[in-house]
Amino acid sequence: MERQILDVSQVNEYIKNLMDDDELLAGLCIRGELSNYKIYPSGHHYFTLKDAGGALRCVMFRSSAARLRFRPENGMKVLAMGRITVFPRDGAYQLYCDDLTPDGVGDLYVAFEQLKRKLSTEGLFDAQYKKPLPPFPHCIAIITSGAGAAIMDMLRILGKRYPLSKVVILPVRVQGQEAPAEIAGAIRYANKYRVADVIITGRGGGSMEDLWAFNDERVARAIFASEIPVVSAVGHEPDVTISDFVADVRAATPSNAAELVAPDQNDLRAYLLSAQTRMAQAMQKQLKLDRKTLDGLKSRRVLQSPINYVNEKRLLLDHSAQRLGAAAQRNLAGQKQRFIHLTAKLDALSPLKVLARGYSVVLTSDGRVVQRAAQVQIGDQVDIKLHQGRLTASVTQIQEERNGEEITEL
Repeated sequence: MERQILDVSQVNEYIKNLMDDDELLAGLCIRGELSNYKIYPSGHHYFTLKDAGGALRCVMFRSSAARLRFRPENGMKVLAMGRITVFPRDGAYQLYCDDLTPDGVGDLYVAFEQLKRKLSTEGLFDAQYKKPLPPFPHCIAIITSGAGAAIMDMLRILGKRYPLSKVVILPVRVQGQEAPAEIAGAIRYANKYRVADVIITGRGGGSMEDLWAFNDERVARAIFASEIPVVSAVGHEPDVTISDFVADVRAATPSNAAELVAPDQNDLRAYLLSAQTRMAQAMQKQLKLDRKTLDGLKSRRVLQSPINYVNEKRLLLDHSAQRLGAAAQRNLAGQKQRFIHLTAKLDALSPLKVLARGYSVVLTSDGRVVQRAAQVQIGDQVDIKLHQGRLTASVTQIQEERNGEEITEL
């Protein structure tokens, strides 16, 4: 018997056909742990499923990966659905994965926890970014479905509690693929045009899939970026969404959100009546105190006889004038004594006193006082000032002292 010889590609194609015809391999659901998970620029996902006894190469094309609602991570236990076949070029079989689900929990729950952890790490849930609600909003914006029961409940409560506030409805879809973009866009619109003082966004109750629009990252970031305070009102009280963590205030229900943003007119009326009563009582108390003060002033002598007050001030003025006069006299006497003392000292130092005792002053012809013989020369004219009168003389002889000896010039 002649042995048939096949090419490698023929063998691979033959094995591929065998596996493609196997119904079991055409619709498998495999449990395993993700390993070597990589996302290529083409959008295709490549990974390995493994357990304690083996490993299986897998690929998920971009069209299937786009339907994932969570982010696969290495080490995650999953259920992979798809078919096993051979890639003829490599001669290796692998799982062509059509869907991927976390093992033990739903993919929505995993996606929720992943986004919650991511946004919390970035600080979007921090209390320091929470803005207070205005106590008396002039305008309230509601971002929700325009035809749902939630909007009717909120309008009814707002009209009953605080009819002074204007309500602006920004209708959006709150369920489906288009809902997150519409909700985020409505929040940005409300901020851009400052349409309200506070925003309520939410919807009525439903399943996790129904509420999923409020677990979208786009909605969360739009709420965080809002300069207008945002109240998240999604579902019933047990329902928790990502928007509840990011919003400035979380309401248990849409009806509760209306109660949180609007004060109760009955409470305000009661407060105003109480304030009016307290104000009237305070005015009565103040008037009573003022009346008592006035009565006390009426009994004072200064008001009963004003002239007495004037006379007292006159006496005080006379006393002050007398004290000022006496002080002025004492000061004047002291200054006079000081003047006499200084005059006597000045008189004692006067050159005229010296002349009166027989001394004289010799002056040169230009009026300088002669203190040394060297200041004049023989033949110079000098003036001699006496106590009474003056003399004019001519220098005929000069005697000087040099080194303790007298030297005479003729």
